[in-house]
Amino acid sequence: MISRRLLRVKALQILYAYRATENPSINRAEKELIFSIEKSYDLYHLIFLLLTDLTLYGRQRMEIARSKFFPTEEEANPNARFLDNRLIAQIEESKSFRQYIESRKLSWTNQEELIKSLYRSILEWDVYQDYMIKEEDSFEQDKKFIARLIGELILPDESFMQVLEEQSIYWNDDIEAIGSMVLKTLSKWKESTGLHLLSMYSNEDDRLFVINLFRKCILHSDEYQELIKRFSENWDFERLAWMDILIMQMAITEAIHFPSIPTKVSLNEYIEISKYYSTEKSSHFINGILDKIFIQLKTDNKIQKTGRGLIGEI
Repeated sequence: MISRRLLRVKALQILYAYRATENPSINRAEKELIFSIEKSYDLYHLIFLLLTDLTLYGRQRMEIARSKFFPTEEEANPNARFLDNRLIAQIEESKSFRQYIESRKLSWTNQEELIKSLYRSILEWDVYQDYMIKEEDSFEQDKKFIARLIGELILPDESFMQVLEEQSIYWNDDIEAIGSMVLKTLSKWKESTGLHLLSMYSNEDDRLFVINLFRKCILHSDEYQELIKRFSENWDFERLAWMDILIMQMAITEAIHFPSIPTKVSLNEYIEISKYYSTEKSSHFINGILDKIFIQLKTDNKIQKTGRGLIGEI
């Protein structure tokens, strides 16, 4: 499932775009938010699809080599261990996976150069060469290799990243979170159960969380901006980074309107987000301002947490 960290980031990005729009519409922006999350889930599927396309390309190469008039011994009797990888075979056999791919019209069809480039890199990779000659031949070995292939070769590949940037503006900041989601899927994968993909959301609470967070942040924007202005009295509010203000608005919204989420969790999440999406010194500034705001909000009983272990939390 898509992590709450990424859901917060998606909400922040659409909120930023909403504020920059001349005639903003909450309903239109909310649809854009949902679409952005769906695109992240598409990327999750596309990474698995890339594995099947790589092996398809490899099989085509293998058949061409075999068809030569005078193939070498290696060409006539190739080592097909990677091409016969059990985990990739289960992806290919998954009806639910194929249905999703077809319904969303996902494909690497127009990325032949990327497929060729990645395949060449795989052949030259020492981890691949060790895998191909290992004595142990099992599903677990196949799975370990695919996990390393994705984590160490595909995800860091510059050509892969460039293609993602060209394909969708929504994927620029997704790869780390979605890559972790793919690796988590692999870690839980058992040969007996076949491909079992994670759902888009962990549960209905997560879906409602991101929608309500976004909407309430907009509805209470003026109120929370005044609060930020009040507690940043030593700073020129007009000169504060707009992203800093939005991050603090979201943190305040979450602290007040989501009683089951500990305040410290909200604080830490937005501080971490600020390290990637705002200025170099923003995290320290945001931490200081939010800390003072949260103390005041608790004094005013505007932050009230419920649930086991949360009542009266600091």
